[in-house]
Formats: sequence, structure tokens, C-alpha cells
Amino acid sequence: MSPDTTFEDQLRLVIESVAPTDPAAEVAAWERLDSLTKPPRSLGRLETIAARLGRIQRTDHPTVESKAILLMAGDHGIVAEGVSPYPQDVTWQMVANFSAGGAAINQIARSVGASVEVYDVGVAHDLSEMDGIRHANVAHSTANMALGPAMSREEAAQAVLVGVEAAREAAERGVTLIGTGEMGIGNSSAATALAAAYTGASVDSVVGRGTGLDDAGLAHKAQVIREALDVNDTASLDALGVLAAVGGLEIAALAGVVIGAAEESVAVVSDGFISGAATLAAVILCPLAKEYVFPSHLSAEPGHRLVLEALEMEPVFDFDMRLGEGTGAALAMSVIDAACAVIGGMATFAEAGVAEAGE
Repeated sequence: MSPDTTFEDQLRLVIESVAPTDPAAEVAAWERLDSLTKPPRSLGRLETIAARLGRIQRTDHPTVESKAILLMAGDHGIVAEGVSPYPQDVTWQMVANFSAGGAAINQIARSVGASVEVYDVGVAHDLSEMDGIRHANVAHSTANMALGPAMSREEAAQAVLVGVEAAREAAERGVTLIGTGEMGIGNSSAATALAAAYTGASVDSVVGRGTGLDDAGLAHKAQVIREALDVNDTASLDALGVLAAVGGLEIAALAGVVIGAAEESVAVVSDGFISGAATLAAVILCPLAKEYVFPSHLSAEPGHRLVLEALEMEPVFDFDMRLGEGTGAALAMSVIDAACAVIGGMATFAEAGVAEAGE
């Protein structure tokens, strides 16, 4: 690759390399599902998941051999505007907690047999001496998007490529199901701005309480986000421009995870609102990536429903969760495991010697 090649150029090449999934494999998966010892389609959406995974893996016997949550961490300059009740230091402190295995995602991932890979993409604190995380820091926090762009286009593209490379490495290790997770104080403001910019929805219809804002804090957060959208003139920007202007380094990296998983023909399970905004960015950048995504759950954050509607996707479940970290994605992996067990392990009517309807 030429030394003059930009990160944006590299990202364009990745996007162009993504291939569609295989509809013939999905048809074959449905034929197998309909031959199994049960009334046709009686397992409902569990069968839909199995057939979709077959389409992604290009087989009528899809499997989940190995699972990983790719958790991206980054800080946000917008916290200077008082949009979060938590201080910025919580980001790096939680990264340390992930590394030590003490967070919610560690427990849920362990319960479903998934590894947790934590990446520092944009944490403000120096984590170079911290063990147990991947060091891929593009910048120590985004800039304050209320005053101007959060990132340059090159920084945004570089962060997306961090996620692409993370997905590639996971696939090379034999991971066949990837989940997205994030950590970053202030990132619900960035996700809200992205969702509003990409869909044209009003900020008031998207904004939520994040980590626990009261009514006054919520109103202030909405006003700051409106200012960020206005000062950056997001209506005039392309997909990468919007991501750079009002996104986050960890959100850009999660968009890269989605695109990278698609490039590797690996299914990716999107977590909640923050991951959903990243997935929306990924799909606008690379429409074929949509074919590889399973949305895990419906977040209690109001903007997530809007994001899922924009993606035309239905979540696997709704448990009123809103923590992030990849917790919903990890939990949904157990359902996808069950779908694989059904399509791969059940006997057909012919194999079991069971009469079919009408015989």
C-alpha cells in the first residue's frame, strides 16, 4: 500500500471488500429446519436466527465455535459541558475493572462462554502500563463537539480501522460470533447526536438520561447536543463526516467491528443504544454490513428504538437493560447458541422414524 494512502482510503478498500451473505444457504437452512421433529416454524424466531446465521456462514448447519465481546473504550470532550453526572475518570477506572474481571460484562460473558477483549481507542488517561487490554489509542479523548468537530475525518477513519482490525484478529483466532461493547463517559451524548443526524429525528425524541440525569440535566444535555449538531452543520456532511463531527473514538471503532466482522463473514451481535448508533454508522458507511448484524436487545434508552427502526431490525429480547459494556450482546449469544443447537442437533423426521403431518 502506498505511503500516501490515507486512513480514509484504507477504510474505503475495506468497505469495497465486503461481500453479501448467501441467500441460497438461508433457503437450505429453512429446508433443514422444516424437516426437523417439530411442527413447522414452531420455534418461531429461534428458527429465524438459525436460518440467518446459516446465510451468514453459508451453510445449513451453522455453528458457534467461539464467542468474543470486543469492548471499545474512549473519552469525550463533551463532558466539559456537564452532560454526565459521572466524572471522566470513571472511563479509565472501569477499563481497569474490566481488566480485573470485576464488571457486569465479565460475569455475563463468562456465563455464556465468551471472552472479553478490551481496547483503549480514545481514553484520556495513560493506560500504556495497564495489562489485560489492547492498546490502540488514536487520541486521548475526542474534542468538545459543542465547539467544533469531535475528530478529524482521518482520526475517525483510523478509529474505524481499529475496530476492523479487532474483528479480523478475532476471526483469525477462530471466533465465529462477535459482540460489541463500549465504555466512555459522555458517549450517550455522542450516540444521541449521531442518531439524530443520521435519521433526521429531533434531539428531544432521541435523548435519554444516560447514567442517571435528572430532568434539569436531561434538558441541558439535549440543548448541548442541539448546539453540537448546529455548530458542526451535520446536515451537510456525509456518513464519515457525521461520525467525525459528533461521534466518539470508541463508537467509530465499534462501527469498524461491524464492518470488519462483515468482511470476515462473521456474525456480529450489537449491544444497546451506543452500539446501535455505531451499527447505524457502519451500515450507512457499508450497507452490506447490515446482513451480518443481530441486534441483541431493546435498550431502555429512548433513542435505541429509533435506531432499530432506522436499521429495520428487531431485537432478540427486551429486558429493560441500559448498562452497555456489551452485556446485552453477551446475553443474546446464549439464544444464538440455542438456535445453533436446534438446527444442528435435532433429528429429522426421517432420521428419528417419526411420522410427519398428513402421513
